[in-house]
Amino acid sequence: MITSLLVANRGEIACRILRTCQALGIRTVAVYSDADEDALHVRTADTAVRLPGAAPADTYLRGDLLLAAARAAGAGAVHPGYGFLSENADFARAVGEAGLTWVGPPPEAIEAMASKTRAKRLMGIDPLTEVIEADLPVLVKAAAGGGGRGMRIVRRLADLEAEKAAARAEARAAFGEDEVFVEPYLASGRHVEVQILADTHGTVWTLGTRDCSLQRRHQKVVEEAPAPGLTEDLTEELYALAERAARAVGYTGAGTVEFLVADGRAHFLEMNTRLQVEHPVTEAVFGLDLVALQLRIAEGRALDRFPPRPRGHAVEARLYAEDPARDWAPATGTLHRLAVPDGVRLDTGYADGDEIGVHYDALLAKVVAHGETRAEAVRRLAGALERAEVHGPVTNREVLVRSLRHEEFAEARMDTGFYERHAAALTVPAPDPWAPLAAALAEGAGRSRFGGAWRNVPSHPQVKRYRTAGEEHEVRYWYRRDGVAVESGATGGAGEVRVLRIAAHEVVLEVDGVRRTYPVARYGEDGVYVGNTLLHPVSRFPEAAVERVPGSLLAPMPGTVARLAEGVREGARVVAGQPLLWLEAMKMEHRITAPAAGTLTALPAAPGDQVAPGSLLAVVKEE
Repeated sequence: MITSLLVANRGEIACRILRTCQALGIRTVAVYSDADEDALHVRTADTAVRLPGAAPADTYLRGDLLLAAARAAGAGAVHPGYGFLSENADFARAVGEAGLTWVGPPPEAIEAMASKTRAKRLMGIDPLTEVIEADLPVLVKAAAGGGGRGMRIVRRLADLEAEKAAARAEARAAFGEDEVFVEPYLASGRHVEVQILADTHGTVWTLGTRDCSLQRRHQKVVEEAPAPGLTEDLTEELYALAERAARAVGYTGAGTVEFLVADGRAHFLEMNTRLQVEHPVTEAVFGLDLVALQLRIAEGRALDRFPPRPRGHAVEARLYAEDPARDWAPATGTLHRLAVPDGVRLDTGYADGDEIGVHYDALLAKVVAHGETRAEAVRRLAGALERAEVHGPVTNREVLVRSLRHEEFAEARMDTGFYERHAAALTVPAPDPWAPLAAALAEGAGRSRFGGAWRNVPSHPQVKRYRTAGEEHEVRYWYRRDGVAVESGATGGAGEVRVLRIAAHEVVLEVDGVRRTYPVARYGEDGVYVGNTLLHPVSRFPEAAVERVPGSLLAPMPGTVARLAEGVREGARVVAGQPLLWLEAMKMEHRITAPAAGTLTALPAAPGDQVAPGSLLAVVKEE
């Protein structure tokens, strides 16, 4: 029986595993890199062990350090979570050879399915024939791992080698392996998967389907169970294929078999030999704790003959620190506040005040809602996200709300091309027009019974300026004996407004007879939040803008210069769209390209450089 367990992971999934272990009375051990010294998973575990020496981005890929930590802490079992070494057969084998219990499938099963090319052959698919028969575009994919890392769409044959190199580099950074392969790219299918659970006594459960079609950069954003709109015959076919894959490799533990469903047919993609990020929707529908069942199977205990019957529908949204309007660029900084209403599940690896750094995935949290019907679950999740307080780095929260309420999603007509079609419309900023007024009034709270400084010169209003969503807004108002008067139209909002109450952390307005309460939170240089609208005060004496040479390419995010494109040097001629360099941030590579044809007149960036947002990377003098 497992009495102590080391979680060989970090962040949200580490916290998720720790929660179940502690509920079962299992002593827990966390591991951490120097960058994670004060992370939530470290604070949550009973004990924690520092992983020394390695760079933060590589620390959790060092199996030798993880095993040394398990020995030092006296752990008797290891749970790998997802990502990092979770699908590394050598690490699983080493855990067993060290006399520890591996909470996962046998190394041989991982080996058989960890390479997507081997997995396809095991399922009777020849990857080489797929490519020969395919037209452009094609998809370059990492043979190990998942989550969109090491994956590139290639639309021009001339780009194939460069994209394969980029995919290899990204896969190496994320999984420690750089094998890639090429397969046909199907742009309009649905991503459907089957959760399986198998014990060592020959029982295999197929725990329903999940739809994970809403993706950006080949990473899932919204997942749900069961997958809507599948015929009974197709569902049974998916179950049979998933069970066949599990039995073919003697699988035990939790795993997922993934498919692309197009034109009523299922195309096998891969088998993930680990717990999936989206496992909570299956837990909600079946009333199970999959981590607890993983532990039970690892202890050699049997599953019941049949799984429980599913009930209702569940939807999960992944909350990322990223800017959807800037091609989903990851964001960093202090997470000042993360709170969701009651009635939904929140899985996160962060707490208020934690730092979001550049070394790891941009996932902040997963928010999960369950309902008797799909419409009920979707409505509950959208409402919770709309009311959630997320203060800190820019996130995809608003895009998630709009996605869940989009007609295409509501009618279950979505596919993997959803964001390619709708991202532009979904990312149009829509700040509350009354937020600047609320921020200004809260700033002056306490100076009078209405919160401001009364003046005897009524011709001079209070004037405040704020910047939000790239635009400036000016607020003009007067403090009077009988209350606050607001200049009509000065706030950007239309309608008659009355100020009902002012406090430092809350302002109550009445707009055209409708009362609205605005919570206000200030975070120094990080700005002021009115609800979820972030505003930055604009100084009366703004600093002079930094002049940039035309054609300057600036770092869109903090990160590390991973490499320069072959042949790129100062004085070189470039064409529009030509890759110049790759910036690595949060385990993903971001390509920096020439904005126009011309000459590369400056290239201050070099491989290994740490750069801040706005740092100069290159200058292209346009022809």
